[in-house]
Amino acid sequence: MTPLSPVDFLRRAGDVWPQAPAVSDVSGARLTYAELRGRADRLADAIRGAGVERGERVAVLAHNGHVLLESHFGVPGAGAVLVALNTRLGPDEYAYILEHSESRVLIVDPAHLPMIESILPALSTQPAIVLIGRDYESWLSGSSGPGMQPPDEENDLIAINYTSGTTGTPKGVMYTHRGAFLNALGDTLTFRLGPESVYLWTLPMFHCNGWCFTWAITAAGAHHVCLPRPEPAQVLAAIAEYRVTHLCGAPVVISSLATHPQAGQARFPWGVRAAVGGAPPAPQVIENAERMGMEILHLYGMTETYGPSLVCEPQGDWAAEPLRRRAELSARQGVRTAVVRQVRVVDPAGEDVPRDGATLGEIIVDSATVMAGYFRDEAATAESLRGGWLHTGDLAVMHADGYIEIRDRAKDIIISGGENISSVEVEHVLLDHPGVADAAVVAVPDERWGEVPVAFVTRAQGSEVSEEELIEHVRSRLARFKSPRRITFTDLPRTATGKVQKGVLRERGRSAHRD
Repeated sequence: MTPLSPVDFLRRAGDVWPQAPAVSDVSGARLTYAELRGRADRLADAIRGAGVERGERVAVLAHNGHVLLESHFGVPGAGAVLVALNTRLGPDEYAYILEHSESRVLIVDPAHLPMIESILPALSTQPAIVLIGRDYESWLSGSSGPGMQPPDEENDLIAINYTSGTTGTPKGVMYTHRGAFLNALGDTLTFRLGPESVYLWTLPMFHCNGWCFTWAITAAGAHHVCLPRPEPAQVLAAIAEYRVTHLCGAPVVISSLATHPQAGQARFPWGVRAAVGGAPPAPQVIENAERMGMEILHLYGMTETYGPSLVCEPQGDWAAEPLRRRAELSARQGVRTAVVRQVRVVDPAGEDVPRDGATLGEIIVDSATVMAGYFRDEAATAESLRGGWLHTGDLAVMHADGYIEIRDRAKDIIISGGENISSVEVEHVLLDHPGVADAAVVAVPDERWGEVPVAFVTRAQGSEVSEEELIEHVRSRLARFKSPRRITFTDLPRTATGKVQKGVLRERGRSAHRD
């Protein structure tokens, strides 16, 4: 049986669209698909030439750009396993991941080299260092051989993605060639990608291999436009310059575009589809984006599902709804993608919750696009995949139309005086105030109620909204016990993938409570 592998996407793109633009990035690199395929072929040869055996790991530490993109094909094309490293970690985290993965080679951007050099003496497995730039180009130019080759088996590993590690030790989530192939095709169908598409990389490629869009965009023969960081002014400029049709990111990325001073002049009449994930987008974010000519597509997934596994697929009759109602419908997590077999919302006994939009349960997933497990962690794998289903830890309701809506992470539900409070629900109400740009709600201890909600808020530019005004705003929309007991105005700490670090905020809240 011929193994499925996304490596074949680039081989095909090089044959079918050899002169079409494949990559444009701010470093000045411009590559056609024939050139990108040639570079990935030489990278595969260079990796084999360095003595890397099939199944061994090759790490890459770089911002979005053609090197990280071609690594998604050249590394697995050599039979090796890609470990794309988060660019915002500290030395201890890099040391742990490199040691745990036993990476044989580390391709690294010069800006990160001093930190990497500081940890190398402590590693029992010393990776060969290849510096992006002249060293990397010389490494490629000196290679020769058969280029990218298919895997021996489609369930061979293609990548190990380490979780962001907001709490505890990062886990290495194992992806197979088959799972990556299928989820990339799911992305292509879900996002309606084709050769005419222009995709702007505002999402880090290291995060779930760019939600598998590194492979999906290539499968479609579309144009990758790479930005190292999603700075709002650069994003808006790139959308206009390249006539971008698609992009992905956390809701905060879209919100930062809609509230940027240049947003008032930004209009995209050709249409831009923006997929958001990592956190439920507030209806206000969707409204603001639509005013700019951006269509929001809400995706849900996690590292353990190769990125997207649910999509809030728009229904035809939604277009007739008022903007506010349409935004509320579009903020739900939705229904399974074309490549996901089944998604359920279940109670603690494992039974499906009623479709009443109110009864909470945990989202569980059964799919060929669920991870193979955690690298070298059998206990965590068994716990996460118990009963043959991936247990996500996300609490949601099932609506009458079969659409799923997350209400919270299990660990983020606030239980105050025996009442459950969804932090997401309170956050959405806060974000609906025009004076709020960003918001997070967490629990802090309380002598009487056990715990109560507190909020951390970033004001919108030019806003002077007060704590009292926001608390009253929440009370006007929700039950009184759900309103924050206090509000701290600050920038929210986030991971590199856009998730709010609620553990950090909980500790701030507890510290303030003790004081």
